[in-house]
Amino acid sequence: MDRRVFLASSAAFTQTAPPPKAKITSSVMLWTLKGTLEEKLETAAKAGIQSVQFVGEHTGWDDVRIRTVKNLVRSLKLGIDTLGVMPNWGREKLNLVDPAQRDRLLVEVEKNLVAAQKLEVPLGLLMSGNTLTDRTVEQQFQSMIDGTKKCGELAAKYGVTLIVEPLNTRVNHKGYFLSNCVDGLRLVQSVNHPNVRLLFDLYHEQVERGDVIRSAQAAMPMVKVFHVADNPGRNEPGTGEMNYANIYKAIAKANYEGIVCMEYLPLKEQVSSLKQAVTEMRASL
Repeated sequence: MDRRVFLASSAAFTQTAPPPKAKITSSVMLWTLKGTLEEKLETAAKAGIQSVQFVGEHTGWDDVRIRTVKNLVRSLKLGIDTLGVMPNWGREKLNLVDPAQRDRLLVEVEKNLVAAQKLEVPLGLLMSGNTLTDRTVEQQFQSMIDGTKKCGELAAKYGVTLIVEPLNTRVNHKGYFLSNCVDGLRLVQSVNHPNVRLLFDLYHEQVERGDVIRSAQAAMPMVKVFHVADNPGRNEPGTGEMNYANIYKAIAKANYEGIVCMEYLPLKEQVSSLKQAVTEMRASL
């Protein structure tokens, strides 16, 4: 029996405590890595990363699978800090900006909040959905505020904080409504709910607007997670135009406490790439 099979089978019967909290928690988005779920978790552990993030890996898991994965993660001395509460928003066309979809969207969000609670995941990733052609920008923004408030109320019932993610529309997500963190901050401030905060993706912000340090400094009190990748290419920090040493120093200067998550596509061998990226991040922070 190889190590992965052994861990997966034994973890179901081993109760281990979650890792201790840190001021800055290093994390990685698992979709960016190659391999099975178990192999991706081992990659994160070998790289010295403290936590991982799911998008929709948990979709369809029963209680046995949830318990097995949770204990496997803990046996590797990892945490799970985030999962998607709208993992299929693109395929199912779930949309915060369309009030006609509100009830269906809330059912989907609650289903994934249940999974987050069972997996003991503190954060849920919330997406705006795509722009509508038959409504004004102002109408859509107001609908997004209203829908996010409802989602925040649901999240509070399950002890989860939602993080709203802006995505760039210039390269990766044509038509996405919430396209930058300036508007993301305005959304979170307008919602004004303790269970709704911001995910600041530094790569997406650089593609869409630039000026990431100034925008990050303004948003910092509302940011729970930073995502890291360089531009262009969405690869390791240091492969593009972004000065991550200075970005990290600005984050540190603001006394940020939260998660810094690697969400880049490694050009080098995965473990060594992540280990270098996290080492450099810690040195600057």
